[in-house]
Amino acid sequence: MTKAQGGWIRRYRAAPEAGVQVVCLPHAGGSATYFRPMAMALSPTAEVLAVQYPGRMDRVDEPHAGDFEELTERTLAAVRRAVDRPVALFGHSMGALLAFQVARRLEAEGVVPLALFASGAQPPGRSLARHTHPRTDEELLADLAMLGGTDERLLAHPDMRGLVLSALRADYRILRSRRRDDATLACPVVSLTGDRDPVVAVDDAAAWAQHTAGRFDLHVFPGEHFYLDDHWAGVSAVVTRHLGAHEPAPAK
Repeated sequence: MTKAQGGWIRRYRAAPEAGVQVVCLPHAGGSATYFRPMAMALSPTAEVLAVQYPGRMDRVDEPHAGDFEELTERTLAAVRRAVDRPVALFGHSMGALLAFQVARRLEAEGVVPLALFASGAQPPGRSLARHTHPRTDEELLADLAMLGGTDERLLAHPDMRGLVLSALRADYRILRSRRRDDATLACPVVSLTGDRDPVVAVDDAAAWAQHTAGRFDLHVFPGEHFYLDDHWAGVSAVVTRHLGAHEPAPAK
């Protein structure tokens, strides 16, 4: 694993010969390590650049972003520095909404992503009712239990549980500052979801079609909010298929 760009970007499987880079943005409370399976599955066809938000894992001593706009701008700056090939964006849950904003900013600068992969997320034109008020520890733990995706061994250890809840509370605060956005991207949008996701119905995932002037595709997997945990191979196959027209960079 290599670390680059001021601590924001993780490369778990460097692929300098790949013709495409995929920037992956984690869910609320999540970290770059969540995308390690995708990095392994996509290499050497595509190189995964996983974003590590401040305030967690090896960045735990850094302050969290103040609001959604700050997180967007700082993520965008890191992406600009790290990307040196055609790029696609993959975000899960909160990461999908952040990826949408990064894609908007890139397109405004004349860089149209190859695709936006929006996983397990309400479309950006809708409000997120679950994040409209501050959450107590008990409410946060109930959310984690409902959504799954968090190792119960972490929650059993008081110190680790405190770090998990701290990151999740900060990200929920960031989400509360997010503004609804009805904008349309030029790039294709691919929406992915679990068929039993308790917070994103299949119809919600399909509504991402309203946010692209290009091609839209919907992929529904068996599972709940963290359906990816059981379907990394299938999810990676979807990404590979949609990016398949891009050949590896020629050797220098």
